[in-house]
Amino acid sequence: MSSFLKVSREGPVAIATLNRPEQRNAISTRDDSREIEEFCREMTEDHTVRVIVMTGAGSAFCAGGNVKDMAARHGMFAGNPYEQRNYYRLGIQKIPLSLYELEVPVVAAVNGPAIGAGLDLACMCDVRIASKTAAFAESFVKLGIIPGDGGAWLLPRIVGMARASIMTLTGDAINAATALEFGLVTEVVEPETCLDRALDIADRIAANPGHSTRLAKRLLREGQDMKLGPLLELSAAYQALAHHTVDHIEAVDAFIAKRRPVWADECRKLSLGPVIDLNYDTRYINLGKAKAVAMAGLSYARIGWV
Repeated sequence: MSSFLKVSREGPVAIATLNRPEQRNAISTRDDSREIEEFCREMTEDHTVRVIVMTGAGSAFCAGGNVKDMAARHGMFAGNPYEQRNYYRLGIQKIPLSLYELEVPVVAAVNGPAIGAGLDLACMCDVRIASKTAAFAESFVKLGIIPGDGGAWLLPRIVGMARASIMTLTGDAINAATALEFGLVTEVVEPETCLDRALDIADRIAANPGHSTRLAKRLLREGQDMKLGPLLELSAAYQALAHHTVDHIEAVDAFIAKRRPVWADECRKLSLGPVIDLNYDTRYINLGKAKAVAMAGLSYARIGWV
């Protein structure tokens, strides 16, 4: 990956740092957007990643778009209206689409100002922890433009339409304390502890099996736009998938044995061996597995594990 996104690992936690502090981590080029898009794809495919922490290098989280590039009509701000439309559609708008589809939970450590597209990027995360030095602004109208990367969809779902309207139509910044009052962030901490606090929350999330947190996050996302009935149908399907994972069986075994579970970090399931009816053929399954499968609410088990 290029220098814009610096990625490191602490066990099952991936730390993604916007790494252009000299420009306050502004999103400047289509390559920046592609890098975040590629990062999301890699995290989706890597089942050893259970949670992501996103933060900014230096004193800012993300300053949004590069205003100097706007003035110079450079990069993503160059070209005629048709070309600029495609720059948005094929560039920065790929970020909200990628993060929305990303099933790995994301915790934002908002270490400083999150302005314009930077605020929208924070809104794309599932949990937001703010430093006392953080500021938040949906500032597009102050530059004579509109939220072009999904802010008009994201912000009202977090703070409500009334507060989103005030922030969007005035473009004024709010401080961390007001962001906490609005429900935009869940905690406000000292600047030196912002990342550590986000990592603490990430560790609590990562203590659970990755398949269940990914599916639970997807349910939360889908539930924003679904009626209760269809959501319950989706929940039933996801629950059935979860019941057939190795990590669910491990969780049940560990709970009964009062020990710490050891996750496989893979979406594995019982192998497609011969079906054994627990009511009649339990002699073919060792007692531990039979009990685990029965406790999982299944009427049958399959021989072998993959």
